[in-house]
Amino acid sequence: MKRLFICTGLLLGAVSLFAQQKPPASPPAKESATIGGKQITITYSSPRVNGRAGHIFTPDGLIHSKEKHYPVWRAGANSATTLHTDADLTIGDLNVPAGTYTLFVDISDPSAWQLIVNKQTGEWGLAYDASQDLGKTRMTNTAPSSPVEDLKYTLTDDGGGKGSLTLAWENVSASVPIEVH
Repeated sequence: MKRLFICTGLLLGAVSLFAQQKPPASPPAKESATIGGKQITITYSSPRVNGRAGHIFTPDGLIHSKEKHYPVWRAGANSATTLHTDADLTIGDLNVPAGTYTLFVDISDPSAWQLIVNKQTGEWGLAYDASQDLGKTRMTNTAPSSPVEDLKYTLTDDGGGKGSLTLAWENVSASVPIEVH
């Protein structure tokens, strides 16, 4: 009988503990597409605007000059955002061999971000080492039709081995063309 009470108490405690856990503030996300018959995947954590609209990319905002690597942004949350490609690509004007990379974004020019493809992988947070850059390529920035609450990557197959990579969050949507070789 004593064991029954102990087991019941432990079970109730565990249920209570799990019931109190909140979903992660920046849940893990993945975007994949087959372009030109080859798989491309972006793995990231998706932060939310969470009432900070108009205060994400401003000089006094969430992504700001007080951060160590500013104006380089990790373009996600938690673990570094990764790109995996099964094929050689051209992203914008940057040649990217098949493999796995970390993505960063240089936001120093608010109207023309630069996507950074970095050879170092497995980082947590913003552990940016510019000496590991494969390269940078200019993105085309536009305003989304409505504010984007959750950071979102989109890979689009445009046919003929061509596509696009788009990053959208808050009041910015930044895209770059992709070509599979």
